[in-house]
Amino acid sequence: MSANILQHIGWRLEALAWDMFQGSFQAMGLERGSAFGSAALRRIGPLTPVHNVARINMQRCFPNASEPEINRLLDRMWDNFGRLVGENANMRDYRPEVYDERGEIAGEDIVLDLEKQGQPYVLVAGHFANWEVMGAAIAKLNLNCNITYRHANNPLVDKRILDSRHAYGIKLLTAKGGVGAKQLLANLREGMSVALMNDQKMNDGIAAPFFGYEAMTASGPAKMAMRFGAPIVPIGVRRLGGTRFRVTFYEPIPHSKLEDKSAALLETVTLINQWVEARILEAPEQWFWVHRRWDKSIYRKEAGSS
Repeated sequence: MSANILQHIGWRLEALAWDMFQGSFQAMGLERGSAFGSAALRRIGPLTPVHNVARINMQRCFPNASEPEINRLLDRMWDNFGRLVGENANMRDYRPEVYDERGEIAGEDIVLDLEKQGQPYVLVAGHFANWEVMGAAIAKLNLNCNITYRHANNPLVDKRILDSRHAYGIKLLTAKGGVGAKQLLANLREGMSVALMNDQKMNDGIAAPFFGYEAMTASGPAKMAMRFGAPIVPIGVRRLGGTRFRVTFYEPIPHSKLEDKSAALLETVTLINQWVEARILEAPEQWFWVHRRWDKSIYRKEAGSS
């Protein structure tokens, strides 16, 4: 049997598992699915390797926190992440026509005014609360915006993810990568806005301070904004309790006035990192702590010393 056939069989099996997993949460409905996800991840999460990654990240960001405080934060993190898992199978409950039942939007005049002016902008976001709800808010406001996403390696699963996002109102999605970057540049050139996550490690980005440590950070959003003179508008989401959220559009991050382009880029990326830091400090349990934000050596060193 050829490797190609085996790969296709593997894809189909993965897609079947995905359908069963999603279907089980859909059968529960939004509220029960969210609660069940919380209960499950609060038990299972601490047994996974990424639990220690989250602990190391928290200790770096909150060096004065006691061990009991870190443990409480870890538990609340798994509560939020488990709820996200249960909610993402039920995102149709946040589609535009019913969004107001569970979602609030603040600061929308910032982007609506830019749209009236025909001014494209760059939305920068982070992995907070349930970040899918930000896409639902963009759909609710009917913004002329292309949203980037990390595509799944399995094309069958990737199609299911895209279909689910289209079902709750997102019109245009572009996968990250070289081709996707060209598409975003074309969007801005044509007057369409773009939305990108900007809080995870990017090996081919630039080193910028993040909670007092150098962290490789994506520079693409800042570069695009600087190239087209587009405002950089941060967008965040906060879980208000249960399955209710508030999505907030923030005032644009000021463009650097430095003449040196490299220095201007670093200043802009640093300001974006500072915005991310501020949102984390507001609700630390709602950030995606399980990502290796700093160099891999940090996690190997900490693991070896434990």
